[in-house]
Amino acid sequence: MSDVEHMGSQAQRRVAAMSAQLRELVETESPPGALPQLNACADLLAAWGTAVLGRPPRRVVRDGLPHLLWAAEDQRVLLLGHYDTVWPAGTVEQWPFTVRGTIATGPGVCDMKSGIVQMFAALSQLPDTSRVGLLLTSDEETGSVTSRPLIEQQARRSRAVLVGEPSTEDGALKVARKGGSMYRITVRGRAAHAGVEPHRGVNAAVELAHQVLAVRSFAAGGTSVTPTLLSAGTMTNQVPESAVFCVDVRAWTRDELERVDRLVRAMSPLLPGAELVVGGGVNRYPLPEHVALPLLELARQAGRRLGLAEVRGAHAPGASDANFTGSLGVATLDGLGGVGGGSHARSEWVDVSQMPARAALLAGLITGVLEQPRGRARQAAAGAALG
Repeated sequence: MSDVEHMGSQAQRRVAAMSAQLRELVETESPPGALPQLNACADLLAAWGTAVLGRPPRRVVRDGLPHLLWAAEDQRVLLLGHYDTVWPAGTVEQWPFTVRGTIATGPGVCDMKSGIVQMFAALSQLPDTSRVGLLLTSDEETGSVTSRPLIEQQARRSRAVLVGEPSTEDGALKVARKGGSMYRITVRGRAAHAGVEPHRGVNAAVELAHQVLAVRSFAAGGTSVTPTLLSAGTMTNQVPESAVFCVDVRAWTRDELERVDRLVRAMSPLLPGAELVVGGGVNRYPLPEHVALPLLELARQAGRRLGLAEVRGAHAPGASDANFTGSLGVATLDGLGGVGGGSHARSEWVDVSQMPARAALLAGLITGVLEQPRGRARQAAAGAALG
């Protein structure tokens, strides 16, 4: 067998092994908030991670949700990911894991179970993982409410955070992300008989309609302000005494999120006797580009050594846990997971043929961070912020 044939057979074996591991992980469902399934998936990942890292995780349970932490004593790099998906239990029976050619589909295959498989593969290639931490959380898809303090604590202990969310469909890493806010606005009116004396009521549904149209005007430039869930009333013959609507806000800058926040909190009712109660606020501040660019350069250097196509950076409108770590000023690079798309849809896919190379890229990036003088990545990010 020639050297070229040998390299080709090795690559095929790696693809087959990673595809098999991805199948097992996808078939071990991890729906949002479903404790039995999340715990079963955590058991599987704990075994895989222990085998690769040579040390067991600490299972950090918050409100019943299990997060897996392999902390390092002298933690230079934190690998960050989540194993929960948006898909309810039983989805894999209706939509099973399938590979056609090089494309795998199935619930959570792109967001972000392929990224987890790649992280374990990358760790297995390192001669020493004693300075690398790994955190896999189970509530990212529902806002990281219980895991955020843990994420921020571990990020502050680290020189750099590398996030295994999927790349763009053409393989670019994610160097910036929009921040996000979520609001739940309750309208209080007064009930009355809709047919006999509607004039005695204060129609919460009508007030809601005014406010839904009003919040759309808060959008500007790249900032989106989108009314989402709406509900009003309980009976068809009664003036609604209450109504609720939710608003999703996305923006590239902290200032924009705070501008919209001030506008939302300053909203006032149009109908006499109506009241507004605003809940929620900023959930994630943006991932700023300057904290990612030093790591993107290290990734490019690693890619060149591996003979890969030039590694590119992209801006992503969606948010992830990278927003938390990047907004702390910790060097953060996202999109190091699978090359795929269609996240949160039944068109979700990942290219399994690219998984070994992406794992090698991640391993090379980790090595690049570890080889830097202490504090270099953090200083570079801070310097870029001042420039």
